[in-house]
Amino acid sequence: MKKTTLHKAILPGLLGLATFGLTGWGLLGLHAREAPPEAATPVLVHDGDALLVPEKSPLRKSLVVAPVEERGVAAPFTLPAVVEADPARLVKVMPPLAGRIVRLNKQLGDQVKAGDVLFIMDSPDFAQATADAAKARAALTLAEHGLERQRELDKSDLAVRRDLEQAQSDFAQAASEAARAEARLRQTGARAGATADGKLAVRSPIAGRVVDLAAAEGAYWNDATAPLMTVADLSRVFVSANAQEKDLARLYVGQQAAVKLDAYQEPLTGQVRYVGDLLDAETRTVKVRLPFENRDGRLKPGMFAEATLSSQPHQGILVPMAAVIHGGSSSHAFVEVGPWRFIPREIRLGAQIGQQVEVLAGLKAGERIVVKDGVLLND
Repeated sequence: MKKTTLHKAILPGLLGLATFGLTGWGLLGLHAREAPPEAATPVLVHDGDALLVPEKSPLRKSLVVAPVEERGVAAPFTLPAVVEADPARLVKVMPPLAGRIVRLNKQLGDQVKAGDVLFIMDSPDFAQATADAAKARAALTLAEHGLERQRELDKSDLAVRRDLEQAQSDFAQAASEAARAEARLRQTGARAGATADGKLAVRSPIAGRVVDLAAAEGAYWNDATAPLMTVADLSRVFVSANAQEKDLARLYVGQQAAVKLDAYQEPLTGQVRYVGDLLDAETRTVKVRLPFENRDGRLKPGMFAEATLSSQPHQGILVPMAAVIHGGSSSHAFVEVGPWRFIPREIRLGAQIGQQVEVLAGLKAGERIVVKDGVLLND
């Protein structure tokens, strides 16, 4: 009886376990019959040194490939510059003699014509030079009259030959002394009507404007090497740039240039007129001058500027900046070697021209490269 009771107690548990086992087995079988999930499409496949973009890769929608073309290249370069007066149209007026300034006929900013009196000086040296010239002229006149008299007497056989020779010698000496005195007077800048009351009148040698004045009326000036006044014709000026030795091969007369001044927003367009023949011993630079008309006076000597010049045009390869991948100390581009198959190639870059850059080595005309989103291949 006890056995019957035990069997009745165990039987329901065994039936439950069997039912659970059959249910689990059915689930396992159902799972086994399900298809395995699809493998994800790779974005990029490495094949040795090459990179392959698979057919369903999203990179095919973003990458842009274009052929490399050879074209005329004129690489720009920029030089520091400054506005300068034309040396042929600027005169630093220095008094030829020491003396006191009794009158300033022209002031800063005044327009002058060639020959206008700039200032008048009371100079003892000038008075002495004037007196010496007058004395020499009088002596010459006296010697000339004496020579003529001796020649008349010689024709009448009334003169002694020695007296005629002496008169000739006196005349030659007087002429020499008169020439010396006149030369001394000319060195002072004096000429007919150039003096007032025996004073020295200093005149302007050129037409222009008084741009610098270093003295006032009543001042005594005794430095013959210092300019008292500066007259300049600024209707034409130079923009003078300083070029280093490395830029010499790219410079030539007639070269086009764009000049940007700190004072104005709009650039000026000019042309190189002169490339210096000598390098500055201290700065190791050479002067490059560009002339500009300046009748409106907008360009002031001393203004700072930048001159951007274009080198001699040559055939070269230009690629977009986006096609260049920089890494460390080198640069490279991705070259297409087959349909959606690329290899990275190191390139050597030259000057940047706008949004493009010149490639000096590493690419050939006709090759196709990635020109957009190439950085996505640089994994």
